[in-house]
Amino acid sequence: MTRFQKLAAVTVATTLVLVTIGVVVRATDSGLGCPDWPLCNGQVIPALGDLNAWLEWIHRDVAAILGLLILGLPILAWRDHHDRRSQFWLGIGAVILVGFQAWLGEETVRLGNSGESVTAHLASAMALLGLLVYILARSFYPARVGGQSVSQRFTLLAAFGATTTYALLLFGSHVTATPDAALVFPDWPLMGGTLFPAITSVDSAQVLHRYVAAIVGVIVVGIGLIAWRTQRGHPAIVRLALLGAVLLPIEVVIGGLQVLTQLSGWTQTLHVALGAGIWAALVGLTVVSYFSARMTLVPDGGLPGRGVGSDSDDARRFGATTSSAVARAAGPARPGLVTSAAAPPTRRATIRAYIALTKPRIIELLLVTTVPAMVLATRQVPGIQIGNWAWLVVWTMVGGTLAAGSANAINCYLDRDIDLLMTRTRRRPLPAHEVEPERAVVFGIVLGVISFALMAWFVNLLAAFLTLLAIAFYVVVYTMILKRTTPQNIVIGGAAGALPPVIGWAAVTGGVQLPAVLLFALVFYWTPPHFWALSLRIRKDYAAAGVPMLPVVRGVPETTRQIGLYTILLVAISLILWAVAHMGAIYLVSALVLGAVFLRQAYVLWRQGTSPERSTAQAIRLYKYSITYLSLLMLAVAIDALVVIRVG
Repeated sequence: MTRFQKLAAVTVATTLVLVTIGVVVRATDSGLGCPDWPLCNGQVIPALGDLNAWLEWIHRDVAAILGLLILGLPILAWRDHHDRRSQFWLGIGAVILVGFQAWLGEETVRLGNSGESVTAHLASAMALLGLLVYILARSFYPARVGGQSVSQRFTLLAAFGATTTYALLLFGSHVTATPDAALVFPDWPLMGGTLFPAITSVDSAQVLHRYVAAIVGVIVVGIGLIAWRTQRGHPAIVRLALLGAVLLPIEVVIGGLQVLTQLSGWTQTLHVALGAGIWAALVGLTVVSYFSARMTLVPDGGLPGRGVGSDSDDARRFGATTSSAVARAAGPARPGLVTSAAAPPTRRATIRAYIALTKPRIIELLLVTTVPAMVLATRQVPGIQIGNWAWLVVWTMVGGTLAAGSANAINCYLDRDIDLLMTRTRRRPLPAHEVEPERAVVFGIVLGVISFALMAWFVNLLAAFLTLLAIAFYVVVYTMILKRTTPQNIVIGGAAGALPPVIGWAAVTGGVQLPAVLLFALVFYWTPPHFWALSLRIRKDYAAAGVPMLPVVRGVPETTRQIGLYTILLVAISLILWAVAHMGAIYLVSALVLGAVFLRQAYVLWRQGTSPERSTAQAIRLYKYSITYLSLLMLAVAIDALVVIRVG
């Protein structure tokens, strides 16, 4: 190990120690053992026998030592690694973050360990730990890693696992920040004798924490199993993934022992220490996976992805290798064409390319379903101030836009091989070589992280976590698992696009009630008729790319029949929503009229299913109307919630 690597390793270890001591301070209620800062009860060294003061004083001293270690990172990076300027600037970022952390510590003392300050303190500490782990892991790879790498699919899974683990830490901190929430249920794993208790303002923090822990547990253990099966050639990846997979179930059990032991100090300390260790392991896993893939270059000039679960495997699964299909799509080389002499793209063109990765038109449609849900949910929060509501809308829209952009950018990365084979998508930034694949996937991950951070800070944790799940469902469940394997891909995968109204509801209420579930179902059942109508038009593209969309696998008549059946379910759900949400005449009339037109359009398409030409023309009309239907129906939801005209 170099001097820099040794310093980085010691810094990471010291950070973990500091987090553990911080939990001891909180568990023993020693945070105010030194009520002043930077002195302790007016003294440099606390009085002997004052255990609380000594614990807080040790906490501060270790923090000071950590600050010096972090200050040494950019200094040593500047002296020893002139070829690694990124390490220097990352070290500067760590110095700034540790200064911010010290200020938060002072504020936590000043505010008497208020719940919000404690949560913010933990959040910044975990962010600092993650940055330090990145610096350490990055230092083991060459300064410059170029070329076209193999697939980053496992990196995406690791990044998702790390982000959900971070969210779980925040949910746990929210429990401690909520009065009487930690022991609101005396039993575990049940909650008041049931797995599904009535969620109230008193127990919601604990209930959500346990639910999120179960979801994150499945994710992290799943990542460990996938690493064991697919990453045998990278021992570091396997070890880090299995470390997280082994520690997280232990972490869950320790969390249960907290309840059963009435929050004994050792359980609190071990619980947070293990959580920090899992977070560090998954951040390290993400970094190691990314750079390991970058170091494994494509040997034959084909598209990246020769390993298990790679892009080329997906293409071969449907009858053609990626390289041969791409060669056919690209066509013969034109004599005299010198691609290397092409002028580099301008900054404006590059910005346009990155914006195109986010698929702005799709984002618009997703956000159409979010705000009406927030308007309807406002009735569940009496006395909400219009100013607070407006800011919630703004930040939910910003977070939702970034989240959708994140999912779409990563989707572009994962589908770049088949996008090149389809006329409709051939001009997207990656097939057109306007953006490098690795930069596209990093861009998508960064957008997702920013989205989660903004939603957690300005809205609430539940909305942020649901946003994260929406990204993951679209990327992992739909794009990576379903899209190339089953004609039911858009049915199950449509859950990702159906989550925005639930996120909007959670943003206003902090919970999820039955009307939000019905809004989810409404968009869920709208998605198949909408997307299958489009796929009827471009079914030849999907066939050329080997994507088993319903028209390709089952034919046009069966697709039109399925569109009709899902349209019936859609209209039925829209009427059930009227009854359950206690809506008025404006929504009822809109749902009946718009639904009748939709049913008529679907019926005409079904009757024309035996004629490919006529059905294609009608499919285009149905596709366009489906957008109008959802937009107008959601507008009716908002107007009806504001101007209720009772029926009967």
